[in-house]
Amino acid sequence: MTRIGPSRWTGRDDGPGAPHARWHSTIRPYSEADASGAVLIGFASDEGVRRNGGRVGAADGPEALRKALAPLAIHDDLSRYDAGDVVVDGADLEAAQAELGEAVAQALRAGHFPLVLGGGHEVAYASYLGVNAGLGIDRRRTLGVLNLDAHFDLRAADRPTSGTGFAQIAEAELAHGRQVKYRVIGIGRAANTRTLFERADSIGARYLLDDECRIDRIDQVLAFVDDHLAEIDDLYLTIDLDVLPAAVAPGVSAPAALGVVPEIIQAVVDRVASSGKLRIADIAELNPRFDIDGRTARIGARLIDRIISQRNCT
Repeated sequence: MTRIGPSRWTGRDDGPGAPHARWHSTIRPYSEADASGAVLIGFASDEGVRRNGGRVGAADGPEALRKALAPLAIHDDLSRYDAGDVVVDGADLEAAQAELGEAVAQALRAGHFPLVLGGGHEVAYASYLGVNAGLGIDRRRTLGVLNLDAHFDLRAADRPTSGTGFAQIAEAELAHGRQVKYRVIGIGRAANTRTLFERADSIGARYLLDDECRIDRIDQVLAFVDDHLAEIDDLYLTIDLDVLPAAVAPGVSAPAALGVVPEIIQAVVDRVASSGKLRIADIAELNPRFDIDGRTARIGARLIDRIISQRNCT
């Protein structure tokens, strides 16, 4: 595990000042003394995907997301920072998860909004470690987890993988006498075994199947989100890009046969980002090796930009 500094952001220069602002011209390297803002933290890892038998390549995701973010125009005055990457080199995934957790916790304690760029979905447990420490391990506030994903990621395994993150979170919450408030939007019935559905039920998880998340059911999807927001104090949002249709997001570790259309995902993002309860978000499973014309990176970047912009409107 290593830690590398912020990337060099470049892009088109249309002119000076806020009227011409883009991500590349406004984002700055992060330091603890910075005024509050949004902090990007990369998690360059596909070790969890490898352990889970998936298509490796997600370690290149953070840099591809930055490249796709760079030219996006900015329409607010929020400070944006880049804290660099935690890089998993070799098989020491657990140490890297702890390192990312500490980086997230530090950003939260300093009053920032951390947004983590994955990496495989093993980032989930690392993000949880950070928000748990940042909010207080012995907290009495209720933490909710909303996962936009085709998979539950509740696998039982002898070591952490990209498919065990939410089982680990549930176990950690239980160890502190709390029940995890875990909801998932976009579950593929064919992508999850009966055992995984039973495990979800056993921890009280609630979910919507991908074929329940149609445009003509957007009100029901948002009611599902609102019900979750009503039962929690703080929210961790995690987006596995394989929740999207493979035609929209081909560059992922496990492409979805059906998926949830971007319009639904955007509506969910808007609802949670503007709720006042969102404390951390991450984007997982971008695999640039299998992307086509950068389309998966681009939609991932749009979702990141949307989360930050909508949250800043509250």
